[in-house]
Amino acid sequence: MTRRRLVATISIVGALVLASSACGSSSKQSSSSVATTAHATLGTPPPITADPAENIVTLRTSEGTIVIRLDFDNAPKAAGNFATLVKKGFYDGLTFNRAAKDFVIQGGDPKGDGSGGPGYSVPGETPKYGYKLGSVAMAKTSVDPPGTSGSQFFIVTGRGGTELPPDSAIVGQVTRGLEVAKKIESYAPTDPPYDGKPTKKVTIAKVTLSAPNA
Repeated sequence: MTRRRLVATISIVGALVLASSACGSSSKQSSSSVATTAHATLGTPPPITADPAENIVTLRTSEGTIVIRLDFDNAPKAAGNFATLVKKGFYDGLTFNRAAKDFVIQGGDPKGDGSGGPGYSVPGETPKYGYKLGSVAMAKTSVDPPGTSGSQFFIVTGRGGTELPPDSAIVGQVTRGLEVAKKIESYAPTDPPYDGKPTKKVTIAKVTLSAPNA
């Protein structure tokens, strides 16, 4: 199975299934990426508290800012789940745990090694026309049903990501800062398959929601 057939994250029961080029689950993270109260396992899906009028996500990282427009029109469940986690502060202080050359970057894991999540999964909406550069979607394992969403997400940064089958729940689109995402991708491992834990630690300092032009 190639990486284009799987963007790996946790399943409902927490078992991790990795593509041949996905990052391993044995990497250790520093204490700064250990789950805090905001990152605690929730166990059950929280009530969706997202306001579709607040569809702009500003993701401030140690490498720069990425702005995402959530697609509430076509993906209300997946976008709503993502926005609810943002409002809870779930992503603040986490890292990008995966960078894959000409493919994707992946984050949103409180464990920091690709095996963590919020302790639940919800169904989301898959895209009708696949993914393009800057697409933001929820990562899942090969055994999860299409559209399964937890907390791990990926941003398409290269041609390989645009060739993924449309099995992962779509969340939105990067509107500013794609060059930042590609910079993070440049920290992909330097040995084949060029996919795994970034060679430089990239922290998600703060994630906020706002209305357009707010």
